[in-house]
Amino acid sequence: MTATTTSRPTGHPGYSETLPREPESAAIARRLVRAACTAWALEAVADDAALVVSELVANAVQHARRESIRVVVERTGLRTVRVAVADFSRARPVARAVGEGDEGGRGLALVEELAVGWGADERRWGKVVWAELQAAG
Repeated sequence: MTATTTSRPTGHPGYSETLPREPESAAIARRLVRAACTAWALEAVADDAALVVSELVANAVQHARRESIRVVVERTGLRTVRVAVADFSRARPVARAVGEGDEGGRGLALVEELAVGWGADERRWGKVVWAELQAAG
């Protein structure tokens, strides 16, 4: 599957890319997020946004159906970036309690810590899990 990147000329500035539903797609998603943050002069949130999108991609890779996911990066405000991952599963993400020795399961807790807000929007074909990050200022 070939990755495709598009930018939208109207509405909120945004970038999106369709990626294979595989762990290696997290690296491409991080690059997309960092490039968007740099283009919008929002480098202050780039690292946190890249970490958040990695967690959202990892969740989609583990729990979604079909062979692809879609990563979307939008500038929703002067200092606000929204990262989102769309997949074809309607199963909503659930933050779970993890023990000290657990190796996984901390993704949504990390998203909650870094983002000013996050959620999941149901669609007819699946869902979009998103998080918003805001630069100080």
